[in-house]
Amino acid sequence: MMDKTAKIYVAGHRGMVGSAIVRELRRQGYDNIVTRTHAELNLCRQDAVEAFFAEEKPEYVFLAAAKVGGIVANSSALADFMYENMVLEMNVIHAAWQNGCKKLEFLGSSCIYPREAPQPMKESCLLTSALEQTNEAYALAKISGLKYCEYLNRQYGTDYISLMPTNLYGPNDNYHPTNSHVLPALIRRFHEAKVAGSPTVTCWGDGTPLREFLYVDDLANLCVFLMNNYSGNETVNAGTGKEVTIKELTGIVAQVVGYKGEILWDTTKPNGTPRKLLDVSKAAALGWRYKTELEDGIRLAYEDFLNNPMRAER
Repeated sequence: MMDKTAKIYVAGHRGMVGSAIVRELRRQGYDNIVTRTHAELNLCRQDAVEAFFAEEKPEYVFLAAAKVGGIVANSSALADFMYENMVLEMNVIHAAWQNGCKKLEFLGSSCIYPREAPQPMKESCLLTSALEQTNEAYALAKISGLKYCEYLNRQYGTDYISLMPTNLYGPNDNYHPTNSHVLPALIRRFHEAKVAGSPTVTCWGDGTPLREFLYVDDLANLCVFLMNNYSGNETVNAGTGKEVTIKELTGIVAQVVGYKGEILWDTTKPNGTPRKLLDVSKAAALGWRYKTELEDGIRLAYEDFLNNPMRAER
């Protein structure tokens, strides 16, 4: 268990996941939280990361920093996604080990699992077949990070764990029109269509892919829970165990936003992985379960979008 006064470093604290982890830590009474903005600490600079760890000596690390994006961003900037994610995670994990960090938690993504993995996807299906091509570069970087944690545990006896979240959404999300993930992209698209009075909204693909979504504050709760209650080389899936089609999702978002027009589908655009549902039995066996249902979470996310208009510009 982390002592309430322990020094905790949250890497990526301005992002959706990192900011949620900071909120959860503070909610649970942890007040010795160390953060750095990108301007203060470029995690892709090995010398800067090593100097930071040597000076601060954090006892616990939540590695939530990452270069992230949706299908367009991932498929159009393959080299950037692989390089930046691999370099920053290796720098942080290695520096944590060099400076005697008690425990580190690495956050990956469900895209690490094979495109055709048996559903729901168990942690053990990692590296059993080919990845989804549209986000292969990002997935390979994340796989490298979780494997480095495992190898440090095996070689040096560290206590580094990894957590693989499903699709996330919530406060402080990225609503960029082309570089965001599906749910925030839909929130922005339907909101703008409502404001403009557009009679139709066109969505990508045919709406048949199945997806699972987890509210980011629920993920943050699991992050702290695992830091206090789990040790092991195998990753832990983070999700709800429930799925919806993209078509069903668009209907929920349209209803929450208040858009009354027609929804069209551009089948010339890619669907991505046909189905991505995580097996969350491992987290459940440890005693954890999500709290926020999808429609309630989307309402909270939309409120956040409305209250923070500058997020739509990112």
